Amino acid sequence: MYAARSPRPRRGGVRTLTVCAAAAALATGPLGTAGAAGTDETVKVTYRGREFTVPASWPIVDLEKHPDVCVRFDRHAVYLGTPGDQQQCPAGARGRTEAFLIQPSVVRGRTASENRTARTFRVTADRIAVTAAYAEDRTRIQDILRDAGLPDAAAGTDATAGAPAAAPLPADATSFRGEGFDACTAPGQTAMDVWRDDSDYGAVGVYIGGVNRACAQSRLTAGWLRTQYANGWRFFPLYVGRQPTSDGGSCKGGCEAITDPAPQGTEAADDAVEQATTLGFPKGTVIYDDLENYAPGSTVTSRVLSYLDAYTKRLHALGYRSGVYGNASSLVTDLVANKRRVTLPDVLHFARWNGKSTTTDSTIPAKLWADHQRIHQYVGDTTETHGGMTISIDRDRLDVD
Repeated sequence: MYAARSPRPRRGGVRTLTVCAAAAALATGPLGTAGAAGTDETVKVTYRGREFTVPASWPIVDLEKHPDVCVRFDRHAVYLGTPGDQQQCPAGARGRTEAFLIQPSVVRGRTASENRTARTFRVTADRIAVTAAYAEDRTRIQDILRDAGLPDAAAGTDATAGAPAAAPLPADATSFRGEGFDACTAPGQTAMDVWRDDSDYGAVGVYIGGVNRACAQSRLTAGWLRTQYANGWRFFPLYVGRQPTSDGGSCKGGCEAITDPAPQGTEAADDAVEQATTLGFPKGTVIYDDLENYAPGSTVTSRVLSYLDAYTKRLHALGYRSGVYGNASSLVTDLVANKRRVTLPDVLHFARWNGKSTTTDSTIPAKLWADHQRIHQYVGDTTETHGGMTISIDRDRLDVD
């Protein structure tokens, strides 16, 4: 356990595109290093010698000119360049649709992989690396990659399958009692450093994967985690798998929902462990499945509980512990009411935005999750500034061994 610190029709025609910064409102600017030409229906975007033909309605975001734009896969867009260290990402973003992140790369040769669980392609060739997300329109993404002369992965090949596991973090990397926060994307190093010095926080929630993880995680690597651990941070890894409904909580209609609970819960656990292993989270780590708020009822409750039961059992079989994030008025209520019918998660991360930094709640019996097995998200979707660095976060109180 790590204790908290004290505060301190295609018609011809060429047109010039503007670059859109996809945020709450779109900012515009010149395209800069990328060239584009197109028709009424599609545009051709050129980056480092590769030409991508994408729908004309998709914003084209030049990250060199707009480094603070959040790279998100819950909205159509093409992001060009390296994501900035201070992306302005909303803490509550969830969901998945078709989008591209096209970055510079020094990797030699051509590689291609696909994570069918997370619905993501990763391709490297020449001097670029492409991350392409999709929801229902996988074929469109494949066509865009092929038209650009890039390989598309054979179905089912996972970007992390067969990849060497990172050196494991120490066992206490996910043990913590005190104040924490979670953010949609891993903050830059400067932000992590000044927040360590100037805030009360000692733990950070990191989103390691899942089909409904909205924010790209270009900084979240085994090296990033090891650096933060050495600097005193501790972690709670979150996995945004399938959701109770497509429009619950933060989803706003854009989430992939649970349709076949037991197989999808098992699949989520397999993928969560694959991502955790690649990042260096060792066996015994709690991996929290993020389930957004929903209206309990016979059908949706049954789906959620079957999904979580399979998720927990599979994690246990793989040597990991199960955690779950959910609202006190929906998921927690369902778990407590059905505690003898399902395999309960080992740790409960519950959301009740009451501003109270405590891990007790009227919906949770005192004897359940009583042995340092709770996290309370007590403030959500807020923005804080420490040491001059601003991050959109949720606030959490941890009591986890």
